[in-house]
Amino acid sequence: MSSVCPNDESATSTSNLASVKEHIAIAAVGSGRAPDAVSLVAVSKTFEAGAIQPILAAGHLVFAENRVQEAANKWPQLKANYPEIRLHLVGPLQTNKVSDAMALFDVIETLDRVKLADAIARARDMKGNCPDLLVQVNTGEEAQKTGVWPEKVDALIDRCRAELGLPVRGLMCIPPVNEEPSLHFGFLREIALRHGLETLSMGMSADYEIAIAFGATHVRLGTAIFGQRQASRSRGSFL
Repeated sequence: MSSVCPNDESATSTSNLASVKEHIAIAAVGSGRAPDAVSLVAVSKTFEAGAIQPILAAGHLVFAENRVQEAANKWPQLKANYPEIRLHLVGPLQTNKVSDAMALFDVIETLDRVKLADAIARARDMKGNCPDLLVQVNTGEEAQKTGVWPEKVDALIDRCRAELGLPVRGLMCIPPVNEEPSLHFGFLREIALRHGLETLSMGMSADYEIAIAFGATHVRLGTAIFGQRQASRSRGSFL
């Protein structure tokens, strides 16, 4: 059993938050951008509401979850208490979970196929509103990962925007762990420029400063803020 008490964990996470935000600002300035040009998305998957509360109390309001059901179990009350929260979905989305996801999340970062785009469009037509959307690109063409492959990304973006009228704001990627991330960040930036997309969600706890140098507007950090996830909690953690 850990000897760290909840108050110690809260102090550590808020200290981590402050440190990460300072490093993000320094990296942004170092790449010729404003200190606040990059938004920190705190990835709170597997952590309970009690671990999130100190981060909210410190004034941070942008978070991400990996699974719709987990988010549904802890975020409605938190969002009721902090109405300005922006909640991102950064995990794969099944078409049968689209309606639930659209009710919970302000941003869906994992739009990666035509079938999912069509399902989101149908739900949008029924609900009358839609979260902001990012297209996830599988820049490494890894069979075990979700994300549209590079040769199909242009057609998917065109269908989403021109045919379905979906609010695609930008792109997201997760580089392969054994490859130089800058190659993937640069590639994603090229796709975004080609389509006039301003949002680039790229960079995690191990490589976010590199991502910022390549134009990231959002970086997704979990362990750098909350600490290591317990093995019993984590199921394929990558953020």
